[in-house]
Amino acid sequence: MPPGHIVILLMVPVFSQGCCRGNFHKKRTGLEQDIMQQHYRAVEGEIFMMPCLKCANRIMEVVWSRTGEGREDGNEQPPFVCGRKVLAEAKHSGKYTSVACGSNVSFHLQVVERSSLKCFQPEENSKILLLGRGGEITCPGLNCSDNTDVRWYKGSKTVCEKRACCVKNGRLQLCQVKSQDTGVFFCDRQVNEQGAQWTFRRSVDVTAVPPTDYVFPRDPPEIRHPDGSRTEKVELGQNHTLQCEIYFSFEMQFSPKVLWYMNYGGNTKNATLLDLEEPEIKKVEPQGFKVTQRAIIKEVRPQDLDNTYTCIASNTVGNNSVTIKLEKKIKVKLPLLVGYPFAALLVVAGLGIVLHGKWLELQLLYRSRFQLGKHDRDLKEFDVFLSYVWSPTSAVVEGPLMPSSPSTPENDAEACSSSIEPLNCEVGEATQRPLELLLPKVLEDQWGYRLCLLERDMLPGGAYTNDVVLAVQRSQMLICLLSADYLSNSNAVFELESGVQALLQNSSLKLLLIWTSRASASLIQPEPPLPILVQRALKVLPSLYWPSGKPGRATSNFWKTLRKRLPDHRVQLAH
Repeated sequence: MPPGHIVILLMVPVFSQGCCRGNFHKKRTGLEQDIMQQHYRAVEGEIFMMPCLKCANRIMEVVWSRTGEGREDGNEQPPFVCGRKVLAEAKHSGKYTSVACGSNVSFHLQVVERSSLKCFQPEENSKILLLGRGGEITCPGLNCSDNTDVRWYKGSKTVCEKRACCVKNGRLQLCQVKSQDTGVFFCDRQVNEQGAQWTFRRSVDVTAVPPTDYVFPRDPPEIRHPDGSRTEKVELGQNHTLQCEIYFSFEMQFSPKVLWYMNYGGNTKNATLLDLEEPEIKKVEPQGFKVTQRAIIKEVRPQDLDNTYTCIASNTVGNNSVTIKLEKKIKVKLPLLVGYPFAALLVVAGLGIVLHGKWLELQLLYRSRFQLGKHDRDLKEFDVFLSYVWSPTSAVVEGPLMPSSPSTPENDAEACSSSIEPLNCEVGEATQRPLELLLPKVLEDQWGYRLCLLERDMLPGGAYTNDVVLAVQRSQMLICLLSADYLSNSNAVFELESGVQALLQNSSLKLLLIWTSRASASLIQPEPPLPILVQRALKVLPSLYWPSGKPGRATSNFWKTLRKRLPDHRVQLAH
């Protein structure tokens, strides 16, 4: 509770003989008034103590529950135990009932606003008393009332039940202040309005202090925020609050002085007092007060950045100050802060989707260009596994390939085979022959690679699928001569699919597609449809185009490129 203005008690009050000289009159004990249909009144923002009952010469711990009266808002509230202290609010108004002494009892509570009181003085709700001396506590609002019949309580018992004190003209007079007197005292006054009797309950927060240490402050004020001269970031055109938090040591007559000044151009001799808000004052432990003083700059202008702002706090011991300088804040646009991370998230998500959808193609691209598998050449029997399908043209020109024979000058292809470059010899007729006939002769007869031709090198009677898989595993490279007939042949497609599977299994196999016609590339969906694995592999695997019927330079480029794609090391057969 804010301390407000606190009255100084520097002298010991001299009370009447009957109050403080051993002949004090013992008051009635406990909260023993009849509470049947009692009406209580409290002030909003003050502490209110729920009343207790005395039954059979002992105080009953009554639990009060709020009934339906005054609960139009429908909010449920927990029950209150008698003697409990609550900060009175408007929502507490209503009727409370309980069962005590074998009967139903009730009271009505009305919480009034401070502004409705005839004379409200905040300083009356707090009191400082000196330990070891006499003290007097006045019931708030007593000076505005003709009724001096006041009952004083601390907790659930009357104050003068077991100590030397008395009530004189409604004021509680303590013969000797003790440390136990620190706390909240309650005073009840009877008020009659419109034929109803109300018990007006007020509270006083009492603090008992040593008489020598706290009459005057011991130390100058201590500025705790800001903790030193510093710079604060501001936005031009916006308001800015200057805030100063100060700790004051305790004093009997506490009147804090905290001011904010604006120093033009940083010159403290040219200062102007700023408009201040009402200070916030809170009592803190150990004995002292925390004061928060704010000053608001309604609109920060560019010239305000050249000024400094000083907070000065002072008391009777000394003063303290701290200086603030304003600095323009670099404003970062919110769309940039949100947009960049969101765009990055979209890019990452897009890449993830692409990688997920194209993972097979990426694997084939990587493995077909970088040989990561084990190069176990000792287990290889063939340099090249040649997969092809006899076209009608090649079948007419020459039957199935048989083991090659020594070349003779009479045969154009053989004559071409005997030269270092297959088509450097002027044999135009040889270039017109089907690649299914020409390629085996060039690879095997001229370049010396060991080929695997299923119809020639596989023993009859074996399982076709096993023979194909075994042949692919025993070869360094698979070359497929693709044509419309090839893609329509299930056996040929199986050979290609077996090579793709071997490539995906971290094999060192090399794979090359040779299209015998550029028109063949468009025949990716023949009848029956190709397997999905083959369809996707045809788009990314390394490929060449056979320049059938093209000039000699194009054909020469084809052979040179093919020679580069072939295995670097040939298979060495054991003798």
